[in-house]
Amino acid sequence: MTTNTSAALPIIDISPYLLPNTNKAARTATAHALARACHDTGFFYLTGHGIPDSTLQSILTLARRFFLEASDEEKNAIRRRDAGVVETVSQQQAVVGGTGGGEEKEAAAAAAFVGGDGARGYQRIGENVTKGQRDWHEAVDFYAEWEGEGGSGSSGPPYELLQGPNLWPRHPPGLREEYERYVGLVEGVGTAVVRAMGEALGFEGEEEADVFVRATRKSFWVMRLIGYPGLPEGEGREEGFSCGEHTDYGCVTLLLADSTPNALQVQRKDGSWISADPIPGAFVVNIGDMIERWTNGLWKSTNHRVIHRGANYRVSVPFFFEPDFNARIKPLAKCIAETGGKEKYDEVVYGEHLLAKVKGNFY
Repeated sequence: MTTNTSAALPIIDISPYLLPNTNKAARTATAHALARACHDTGFFYLTGHGIPDSTLQSILTLARRFFLEASDEEKNAIRRRDAGVVETVSQQQAVVGGTGGGEEKEAAAAAAFVGGDGARGYQRIGENVTKGQRDWHEAVDFYAEWEGEGGSGSSGPPYELLQGPNLWPRHPPGLREEYERYVGLVEGVGTAVVRAMGEALGFEGEEEADVFVRATRKSFWVMRLIGYPGLPEGEGREEGFSCGEHTDYGCVTLLLADSTPNALQVQRKDGSWISADPIPGAFVVNIGDMIERWTNGLWKSTNHRVIHRGANYRVSVPFFFEPDFNARIKPLAKCIAETGGKEKYDEVVYGEHLLAKVKGNFY
């Protein structure tokens, strides 16, 4: 059963962690609200982030235009390819490269070779898999720029898993530039959230409270553009998923979505589901598996899913603010003490954890 209400999810104002000269009482109130939200549901709405509504709407509009207006040829030019695969495409089809240097990166695309890294790029409907079942959405995945030894960046093609450049669509015009600006803005919000989380755990000294900030200074972020047509009519419709039940495997997710109601669903502790309908101007935020590991299970990474049965085309842009690729994640001593004194999770290197997850994302 799903309750079509978002009333159970708290609304948290993060502005005390973004504005200068905020008094301690305001920060403490935000930290306490965050602690309750992370413990009770692992999901909340985030306001006070400072990103203009016009920017948020532009991000959604550009994503929608790509999915609905780009030709199959344009989508194919930037499609996700398996790691190690190199294909030839028209130099007019795609912009290849990570953040920065737009004209130079476009010139590089004239080489007419596109290499896959198994993760970045466009995915057609049904290509993503959750728990063995194909998801009913299309998407484009972008990652933080790969840094090789000595900060050399990607080399190739061919590329190893996750080590290629981002593949940017040429249509609609301006998408790449707008999204690169957005990444800079939302990274700042992510840093504010994890700083507040450190204080929410009750660490007293600044050095201890910034434990998550230190581990995300070179965040290996992920950004997805996701387009959801309504689930198809017919047999199996009631059992279908636009995106199957899962937890997020990183740190903190900041979801921007259009106004479609009753699509994103969050599982409560009693097993029931509630709809996390968008609030204009707010992010839907949830904690991921790495936060659960850091807190030794004090804060849980919550199951969620998307079931979109409407006639409209739903668009969302989740930004996954993740640990550094080489960050070592293990339960914090304070959290071990607060959860029975036994360490429940082994230490992992985030990048190794991510690689293992990405390998299982696609058929």
